[in-house]
Amino acid sequence: MAETLGKLVNYLSFPFVRYALIVGVLIALSASLLGVTLVLKRFSFIGDGLSHVAFGAMAIAAVFDLSDDMPLVLAVTVAAAILLLRTGQRAKIKGDAAVAMISVGSLAIGYLLMNIFSKSSNLSGDVCSTLFGSTSILTLRKSEVWLCAALSVAVCAIFVIFYNKIFAVTFDESFAKATGVKADTYNLALAVIIAVIIVLAMNLVGSLLISALVIFPAISAMRVYRSFKAVTVASAIIGVVCALLGILVSIVMGTPVGSTIVAVNISAFVIFSLAGRFSGGRV
Repeated sequence: MAETLGKLVNYLSFPFVRYALIVGVLIALSASLLGVTLVLKRFSFIGDGLSHVAFGAMAIAAVFDLSDDMPLVLAVTVAAAILLLRTGQRAKIKGDAAVAMISVGSLAIGYLLMNIFSKSSNLSGDVCSTLFGSTSILTLRKSEVWLCAALSVAVCAIFVIFYNKIFAVTFDESFAKATGVKADTYNLALAVIIAVIIVLAMNLVGSLLISALVIFPAISAMRVYRSFKAVTVASAIIGVVCALLGILVSIVMGTPVGSTIVAVNISAFVIFSLAGRFSGGRV
């Protein structure tokens, strides 16, 4: 135990480890806050769909040898979020069908482009790292840390400032519209914010595991708490703690960062499910 703690303290002396912890915690906080709204609106898989779009955008950036792919990935993912929202509102294409179409199409095209145009000698490794996360969270530059921090803080600030409007749109969109709330505008804003979170989380857990950051903290909190405010606060705490523990365990044990964070989230879900069963889930 003492040896593990000493090893951890030694790792924490390196700036790149501290950067990873800061970015990981902020991303997890942003994702868990929005996750409650997505789960309650039964639109959880939008995160999964947009993560596949981000993978396709990263493949395009790789084809053009872009050294900084975040602007392109962010622009494409935000555009896809808006398209998903607009397409899902049409009678001919339901929301879940729109997510499936864009998700599968982006994933397939991205992998196809990487196969045709890739100059890498380790294509399978590059694809695996992009899909499931890699050590890129430990190689962040200071400028990237500041960008992630600024975007994460902006997401949290928007959620807090417009909390009442988000609450209204989440539970009864028709009533919200009747009372003068511009529900369509807030839905659009939520879609854009989710796209930003997806792009930020790509380096943390990979494109296939991003949904875990969004969904698990929310459903874990719902096992015990019932009010929207309590679930939101608990979800944020669970998301941050799980991300922090996951990154620390990954650093000490040498396990994949993304998979370790998801494993910790699964453990938290089991614990909260048991706690909810014993407490009656009425907190």
